[in-house]
Amino acid sequence: MTVQTERPPSGPTDVVKGSGAAPGKPAARGRSGASAPYLLLMPPVAVTLVFLGWPLIENTLLSFQNLNMRQLIQHLTEWNGIDNYKEILGSEEFWNVTVRSTVFTAVNVVLTMVFGTLIGLLLARLGKRMRVALLIGLVLAWAMPVVASTTVYQWLFASRFGVVNWVLDKAGFHSMADYNWTGGQFSTFFVITVLIVWMSIPFVAINLYAATTTIPKELYEAASLDGAGPWKSFTSVTMPFLKPFLFATTFLEVIWIFKAFVQVFAINQGGPDRLTEILPVYAYIEGVGNQHYGMGSAIAMLTIVILLLLTSSYLRIVLKQEEDEL
Repeated sequence: MTVQTERPPSGPTDVVKGSGAAPGKPAARGRSGASAPYLLLMPPVAVTLVFLGWPLIENTLLSFQNLNMRQLIQHLTEWNGIDNYKEILGSEEFWNVTVRSTVFTAVNVVLTMVFGTLIGLLLARLGKRMRVALLIGLVLAWAMPVVASTTVYQWLFASRFGVVNWVLDKAGFHSMADYNWTGGQFSTFFVITVLIVWMSIPFVAINLYAATTTIPKELYEAASLDGAGPWKSFTSVTMPFLKPFLFATTFLEVIWIFKAFVQVFAINQGGPDRLTEILPVYAYIEGVGNQHYGMGSAIAMLTIVILLLLTSSYLRIVLKQEEDEL
């Protein structure tokens, strides 16, 4: 009598014959794994298109319209082509504001990066308690709402009861007792610059300190064995590690400061005599203040183009420096 037992599959051929669904499962799993990143990207892309892309399209369409209060009340759509852009680009005031915005951004970015870098390096040298205390102060300054910070600075630099004038008067500068800080172009810009730099330093300092913690201590020990002093260690070890951070942070600061609106407008609404207007404030005043909404939209679009040109120029300089180093 012969007993037949089931033989286990001896090779791939037997597996395929035994189960027709087996080959399809890995393929299906591979397809689902390949599509997973795209599925995860869909929600943020959709949110970006809704909250950024659609307003940008609407603003672009408005920039080609003659839209004032009459058109709004009567629900009229009057297309005027590129007339808004022609009028703006032919205006001397627009180019004055553009130059002012560029200089304003450059000064604020330089001051922010210099003081932020120094404070970040100081954090790396402090003891634990002092470092924690300074970090808490930086975080509180950074987390303070923009409008609240601007209001505090308005109180500090108030002409009659401001703390700054009181301190200067007590220090012997009696002519500054009733000084109007927002009465002139440069003094107003001084207050705005102090405010913006004060608000921007925490981001630079904290991130720079975080970057210094990634530098291996062995590199400093090796530099010390080679006879390198503090300055040589800084230039040969610290700076090469911090360069990518400094380039990226400067790029972000250019964008954030160039489009600063709340600080400039809240301090003195672009005054006195519209001498402290930068492009975002100029677009708001022309569009909403003077009820030339199509004109304001065109200025906003030109602001975006100028910002893109500035950032692309900066990126080209950075990439060229990196190529030269390589």
